[in-house]
Amino acid sequence: MGLEKIVGVMRDNLTVRRVYGEPVENDGVVIIPAASVIGGGGGGHGSEQEKEGEGGGFILAARPVGAYVLKGGDVRWVPAVDVTFLGAVFAITVAAIHRARRRRSPRG
Repeated sequence: MGLEKIVGVMRDNLTVRRVYGEPVENDGVVIIPAASVIGGGGGGHGSEQEKEGEGGGFILAARPVGAYVLKGGDVRWVPAVDVTFLGAVFAITVAAIHRARRRRSPRG
């Protein structure tokens, strides 16, 4: 894949559509999902011993952050809860407390 094509793919993928999903409507309530999106890429071109080459790549990562809920003329933000992240924070906290208690207790 050439650099021009990679840049074109990046441009097509790093759009507002990646941040805000398609609105969903049900019973007069419209929900617009939102995400945190980060991306980056790089590429290069070179030649060696009369041979030329080019290449590159990119990465795109997204995670849900919440949704806008439109109902009866009112707009409300509803944050997404990342249960995996909360579980990891809980496990790390418990491990740190356990470790601190083991250091303080007399060895017998």
